Amino acid sequence: MGIKTIMVCLTTPENTETLLKVAVPMARKHNAHLVGFHTLDALLAYPGIAMHIPEFTFVAFNDSQQKDSEAIKEVFVKHTRNEDFVKEFRLVRADTVSADERMVESARAADLVIMAHEGRENDRVDPRHAQVAVIRESGRPVIVVPLGYDGPEIGANILLGWSDTRESARAAHDVLAVADADANLTVLRVGTAPKDPMTDGDALDIVTMFARHGLKTTLEYRNTEGHSIADVLNKAAFEKGADLIVTGAFGHSRTYDFVLGATSYALLRDQKLPVLFSK
Repeated sequence: MGIKTIMVCLTTPENTETLLKVAVPMARKHNAHLVGFHTLDALLAYPGIAMHIPEFTFVAFNDSQQKDSEAIKEVFVKHTRNEDFVKEFRLVRADTVSADERMVESARAADLVIMAHEGRENDRVDPRHAQVAVIRESGRPVIVVPLGYDGPEIGANILLGWSDTRESARAAHDVLAVADADANLTVLRVGTAPKDPMTDGDALDIVTMFARHGLKTTLEYRNTEGHSIADVLNKAAFEKGADLIVTGAFGHSRTYDFVLGATSYALLRDQKLPVLFSK
């Protein structure tokens, strides 16, 4: 049925400019309802810490929040005022929960979520690491866009990182929602190619599925050659001129990811292109 609701998480005026250059063309292409989502964060005191917060601190904090939200809304209106699709600027107070939790709650009603790469210089403290929370907890596909990204529209040339996992299967079918009707799609399996490609049944089945939908699909294999899987995906996407990388996300427990690291975290840390994460 396609994409009909896109939620774009707007945290700073700078990120809003970047995100809307990606989100507006997608909303236009799909005639989707575009929700510009912004939270007014709560000034949270951590449990177990006894402290008095002066009234002027609350006033200054709230004034800063209000100025940011007005600036973000101004950018949102600038990019969407002349568009025919339905647009909505949604301002939500975090109150007693974190901004991450508010994003997750609202994201569950969206077909697609778009977020900016974490920016330590400009992001407020509360929404930091929101990308991981929304990818893990919302149940929705999430496109994370590099800071300052100014590339082509998404959907014409896509790279899918494929493996035999539930998350990769979700990612593969999420591709169908964002890909143009005649898009070029590279299905990339990182690892040694089998001597007989016909023995790689699951990858061939996925390629055939895409072909039935009219996508121009190729299957490729690449060895890591000492590099991380994230590096291989980034390099292949650059060589192919891809406008989007798609991958399954966080297939391991949080403990495993924390101790050993994971491809999802590596892509979030070092991404050069928009990446769609499916969990």
